[in-house]
Amino acid sequence: MNFIHDILVPALIFVGLGALMGVLLAVATKLFHVKKDERAEEIVSCLPGANCGGCGYAGCSALADAIVAGEAKVSSCTVGGAEVASKIAGIMGVEAGKTVRMRAQVMCSGTHSNSKKKYIYSGAADCAAASKLGGGDKLCPNGCIGLGTCVAHCPFDAIHVENGIAKVDNSRCRGCGICASTCPKGVIRLIPFDSAVWVGCMSHDNGRTVRSYCDVGCIGCKLCEKNCPSGAIKVDGNVAAIDYDKCTGCGICAEKCPRKIIHKI
Repeated sequence: MNFIHDILVPALIFVGLGALMGVLLAVATKLFHVKKDERAEEIVSCLPGANCGGCGYAGCSALADAIVAGEAKVSSCTVGGAEVASKIAGIMGVEAGKTVRMRAQVMCSGTHSNSKKKYIYSGAADCAAASKLGGGDKLCPNGCIGLGTCVAHCPFDAIHVENGIAKVDNSRCRGCGICASTCPKGVIRLIPFDSAVWVGCMSHDNGRTVRSYCDVGCIGCKLCEKNCPSGAIKVDGNVAAIDYDKCTGCGICAEKCPRKIIHKI
C-alpha cells in the first residue's frame, strides 16, 4: 500500500499542477490578448505576398501592421504598384496619391570586351567578397563586378549576369529595389519604368582616366547636356545624370553622345 501511495500521490499532484497551469495560461491569454486590427488582415490579402522586403519591412504582414499604425504609406508596396495602393487606400479611407512604377537599371556598360582588369579574380562568386579585394577585378572603381550577388537576392528572377555585367529583364522586374540595396558598388538604381533613356556609366573620373580603363565610359564632355531641349540631363562630377521629372524621352542625348554610353529603348 505504501508503494502505491508513494506513486499515486505525486502523480495526482503533478496532474493537479498541470491543470492549474493550464487554467492560469488561459486566463493570462485573455487578460493580455492584444486584438489585431482587422484592417491589417484585409491589407495583407491585397498585397502580392512576395515577402520580398522591398518596402523596408520584414514581409507583407509587417508592412500591413505598419500601414495600420500609420508608420508606412499606403503606397509602400512597390511590387503591387498603383493597383494595390488604391485598394489599401480604400481600406484605410485615405487617398492613394500618385504612384510611379519603378524598375531597376544597371548603370554600367563595362562588359568583358569594354572594360580592362587589374587582376584575375579567383574566389567566391560574390560581389561583396570581391569588392573587398581592391573594389573588384575591374580597373573602373565604379564598374559592375558581375559576380551575381544581385542575381542571388532577386526574388523575381529578373536580373542576370551577361558578359561580365548584370542585366535586368524589365518584363520580370517589379521595382522592389533589393538588387540595388545588395550591390556593393551601388551601380543599380531605380528609375521610372517607362523611362526611354538612361546613362550606362557611374564613373566620376575625368575623361582621360576613364579612357584608360573603359572603351565606352562617360568622359563628361557635356554634349548631352548642351543638346537636351528640356534641360533634363546634367554632367555632375564628370558623369551625366538624367532628371526623369524633366526627361521627355526624345533621345537626342543618346544620339549626341560620342561614347554611346546613353542608351535609348
